[in-house]
Amino acid sequence: MSARWEADVDALAQSALEPASAVEDVVLPPGDGWSAVVAAGGRLRIVDVDGKQGVDALFYDADEVTNRYSNTETVIAQGETYLTTGSRLLTVNGDELMVIVADTCGRHDTMGGACAQETNVVRYGTHTRHEHTCRNVFLALAAKHDMTVRDLTHNINFFTNVPITPEGKLSFEEGISAPGKYVELQATRDTLVLISNCPQLNNPCNDFNPTPIRIVRWDRAAVDALDTPAPVA
Repeated sequence: MSARWEADVDALAQSALEPASAVEDVVLPPGDGWSAVVAAGGRLRIVDVDGKQGVDALFYDADEVTNRYSNTETVIAQGETYLTTGSRLLTVNGDELMVIVADTCGRHDTMGGACAQETNVVRYGTHTRHEHTCRNVFLALAAKHDMTVRDLTHNINFFTNVPITPEGKLSFEEGISAPGKYVELQATRDTLVLISNCPQLNNPCNDFNPTPIRIVRWDRAAVDALDTPAPVA
């Protein structure tokens, strides 16, 4: 069953931060990964450069990675399976990791999970067994931070359209994100973020054509400067 995913128009919000003040600004090709600690008070912006590109992300308390993002705690706390401006990312202990402070797309998926060789084979056939997947990316990134497969957890799929059908099933559909749409998160505590720019070729989540994303990261000083009054001339 096909289901069209509509943005939450009332939740759309722009950011006042400019990339010129960022501590990091990179373009990530499809299939590549990125990781960093976003310090408390800092921000992370993920930009869908060409539109209709899925971005998978994992989140951890940087000081204690076992205190990691929980889909269950997050969804229960907000009473909503989709994320947008104002959504709080909670850990297994109920602690707040990050908050979405700007969103020009409208909604982001919490239910679809990350593509893996095993799920690709089940869903799309044995010919997909050796295709690169987000799980591969996450395993490589986790190793850089002294983590293993046991530390992989629930992920968020930014810009990804995974409606829940009336029958309670998940349906991977074409999204509504467009070139330049972005989501921006502010860290409540030091947060380790792992990102996979999804290489999925077998469903419409990437419009069957994976494309680059842009990642921009600011420290707390840049964010605090937004609230600092300009000097009087």
